[in-house]
Amino acid sequence: MSSFIRGTIFLMAAVFLSKLLGFVYRIQFMRVAGEETVGIYMTAYPAFVFFLSLVQLGVPIAMAKVIAELKAQGSLQMRQVMKTSSFITIIAGAVFIPLCILFVPFLSGNLLGNVATSSTLYVAIAIVPVAAIGGLIRGYFQGISRIEETAWAQVIEQIFRILLITWMLPYILAPNDPMINAAYAMGVTFLAEVVSVLYLLYKYKQYQRTQPKLREKQPRYPMKPILGVALPSSGSRLFGTFTWFLEPIIFLRALSMAGVGTVAATSLYGVISGVLIPLLLFPAFIPYALSVVLVPAVSGAAASSNVKKLQERIHLALRLSALTGAFAATVFYIHGEDLAVKLFHVSAGAGYMTLLAPVFFFYYIQSPLYSILQATGDAKAGMMNSVYGGIAKLAVMFILASQPGLQETGAVLAIGFGVLVTSFLHIATIRQNKATATGFSMFAMTYAAFLMTAIMRPIFIPVGSYHLFMECVITSAVLFALLLLTGQIKKRDWMMLRNLVKRY
Repeated sequence: MSSFIRGTIFLMAAVFLSKLLGFVYRIQFMRVAGEETVGIYMTAYPAFVFFLSLVQLGVPIAMAKVIAELKAQGSLQMRQVMKTSSFITIIAGAVFIPLCILFVPFLSGNLLGNVATSSTLYVAIAIVPVAAIGGLIRGYFQGISRIEETAWAQVIEQIFRILLITWMLPYILAPNDPMINAAYAMGVTFLAEVVSVLYLLYKYKQYQRTQPKLREKQPRYPMKPILGVALPSSGSRLFGTFTWFLEPIIFLRALSMAGVGTVAATSLYGVISGVLIPLLLFPAFIPYALSVVLVPAVSGAAASSNVKKLQERIHLALRLSALTGAFAATVFYIHGEDLAVKLFHVSAGAGYMTLLAPVFFFYYIQSPLYSILQATGDAKAGMMNSVYGGIAKLAVMFILASQPGLQETGAVLAIGFGVLVTSFLHIATIRQNKATATGFSMFAMTYAAFLMTAIMRPIFIPVGSYHLFMECVITSAVLFALLLLTGQIKKRDWMMLRNLVKRY
């Protein structure tokens, strides 16, 4: 258990640093490039993620699971798994990348209705093969429980992006040409991805030199075990990225039906997806780290039929994720609008933080829940949950955002609705697996503590009397006290952390 906790805490620290740097990047990007350029970039970005998912086909996640199981069994076939996974990715890239290039004119001109996105989309496609290579190496390192390499790769990538956005982008920005400026910004992403992948390649080769050389040539690892995990995972990820890919299309179309112009709608989408959502997800480094570590950790416990270890790891991950969600939801519900205006200097849309914050509590537990489903053999059920949540989000978005009286407010409500549907379905699915001993009651009191803080804090301590940072500290302190009183933060948590510090 201690190695699981130590690995998780290290990854949390590294991902926190990466998230912090990414946050600085977004602030700088918004201030340097402006809302319209950010809007074009963010409108094209979901298409890039969808194209990457097509090429990856869920192989990195499958690698992590297969390699973790082989390592638990003492097998030496991990290198063969890497070769087979690389072969699958090369074939997928050869098929899908040309199709993506041919699809760009129709996507930008007809679906998005904004030809200004075409240059950014072409640059994004150039990133896909580089990012696919990085995904394979990350999957390998996750499988052997070496998370330091992937964590440092993220940090290096973000530092490089900040340097480029701060000292290069301002000198090449074209006056009054947001189309080319968005393409330049995507070029910054490309360069940062290259640097990150070069680091991962170096660490991978360095690790391979430390491994014993096999005397006999090993047979090729079969595709079936990899694809058996990859395809269900890919189906979920593909649909998730496909709904995200459709999101700006439906957002822009629905707002145009409600009477909002293309430029205004694009800028507004940039604020929602490039400012508000990243701000809400900034504390998500904790559940993200847990979800990464959970797949090999739970897979190993399940493979060895150790039910006690399985439950310990699952419950710890979900409790930490729920506590993170409670603090994030509380702070962003009360202070989210002020934070968005203060940090990003946005002129519109910041008020939607109040609508999204209560719902995004459930987003914080979503990624660990899905990792548990993957590790316990319920990847197909997790895929269908994502499908239902994605369909619900898009349907509600089109219906509500096209209403002249709602417009972008309807789109924001739809985003929250999709989060609720997917998260609740994940919980219901895991609840059916008696070995996990998990259900809705795990999160009830934590969410109740958030609601009580949101109601009590403005009544007993009026908001706005102190500096914004101190306001957030006071709100967090009130929630912390309620969590202690309701028993959601336990004495054994402090004992565990103290013992962990002593080991270091």
